[in-house]
Amino acid sequence: MAMAAGISARDVPSKKNLAPLHAGERTNAEGKQVCNQILLSIPDDEFRLLRPHLKFVDMPHHLSLYEPNEKIEFAYFPNSGMISLVVVMENGRTVEVGVAGKEGFSGAGAAVGLTRSTVREVVQIAGDGFRIGTSNLQSVLREAAKLQSVMSRCAVILGMQVAQTAACNRMHTVEQRLARWLLVTQDRVDAGTLPITHDFLATMLGTDRPSVSLAASGMQADGILQYSRGSVKVLNRKKLEERACECYGSIQQFNGELNLR
Repeated sequence: MAMAAGISARDVPSKKNLAPLHAGERTNAEGKQVCNQILLSIPDDEFRLLRPHLKFVDMPHHLSLYEPNEKIEFAYFPNSGMISLVVVMENGRTVEVGVAGKEGFSGAGAAVGLTRSTVREVVQIAGDGFRIGTSNLQSVLREAAKLQSVMSRCAVILGMQVAQTAACNRMHTVEQRLARWLLVTQDRVDAGTLPITHDFLATMLGTDRPSVSLAASGMQADGILQYSRGSVKVLNRKKLEERACECYGSIQQFNGELNLR
């Protein structure tokens, strides 16, 4: 029987290796454990097609994955950490418009055949994950209906998140936006203490450092946060949620629509 276009014989599992995979035990060809939720959600046969192409990568703080208008060469599936989608203006100013963590992937255009990105995608919370060349990904997607569906849904939901974040940055106070950002980030890195500075937060929120410091100081005085140089610790998540605008709930609702089952 002829091989499907774009899939080589080495990508097709032999019958002796067709035992069901357990999501918690999935690894790439090098034996690195998979924690990304998309990679854990797809059927065994689709993961086997993808597995030979998954290269494990460390994702250190400030690593740039894509720059505006540059060719998308890889898609990234984070195991941990967080990636920010950042719009860069002509004067060099930047503002974050979306994030991706282990629930999703980076390089949304690769899922729908686009070759370039209009935003910078940069690692803001260090972690690790897997990358795959876009040509290999496109070959696998032609044979992997579930993966195609999940990645397309993720790309659409990311677009909804970008729109909501743009409105939030225009309409809501710095304190509300700071609370929303901290909640969204904590959801993805699953940690009480976040390694971030006020300068960084100002850049992500599209404001200035004094405004962020004032908002953070108020929340620290109310026992919601504890911050020191280079880190912020969430002390009371319930109160933090009360300080956030409705955008946090909307973004969470979008993510709930992904339905990784």
